[in-house]
Amino acid sequence: MNLRRDVFQAIADPTRRAILVLVASQSMTAGAIASNFDTARPTVSKHLQILTACELLKPEQNGREIYYHLNPRKMKEIADFIEPFRNMWDERFDKLESIMKAYQSKKTE
Repeated sequence: MNLRRDVFQAIADPTRRAILVLVASQSMTAGAIASNFDTARPTVSKHLQILTACELLKPEQNGREIYYHLNPRKMKEIADFIEPFRNMWDERFDKLESIMKAYQSKKTE
């Protein structure tokens, strides 16, 4: 049985988010990614496996090296899911700001 990992569990980890940021600008090998962290290479490899299982990264064999690329389609799926919540919080903060401004103006009268 092939269980897919939850993408939100994957991005909950700060190291995996850092890996996504690194790979967003250019594709990188596991060794190049690992050189940016103070953890053991097998630990970084485990993070790469999780990100690949979630389809956030796409591995591509190039000779003897495997390069990891960011999967923009999967990132867009995450952004599309989060967008309604972002809009909701923006509206709530706007309402709070208007209430605070009204309170401040009444206070200075």
